[in-house]
Amino acid sequence: MSALVAAIERRGLTAFALVDHAAGAREAGLELEEEQVILFGNPRSGTPLMQADRRIGIELPLRILVWQDRAEVWIGYRDPRELSNMYNVRAHETTLAQMATLLEALTTEAAGL
Repeated sequence: MSALVAAIERRGLTAFALVDHAAGAREAGLELEEEQVILFGNPRSGTPLMQADRRIGIELPLRILVWQDRAEVWIGYRDPRELSNMYNVRAHETTLAQMATLLEALTTEAAGL
């Protein structure tokens, strides 16, 4: 997660929140291997999408899930290009493609690939 946060910050993006699912589980007396979600983005990119269809706000800001499964750490995200099928944002397919490219670059960099 620290490598991912550093990659986000190097690009001048805003990290809005970090959700620690494992910590929440522990507080509830449950067990869960490490799992965190970071919410981040740039209002200049996301706002036009929400202006086109306010419902897409449930999908924004962008988010990446990092979780541990035994000794392995995994990184996942939802491809933003899929959102054009769910919301009235087809006019912003270029932005969605740029977001997908960004997510791929961030996760690749954080994984050290």
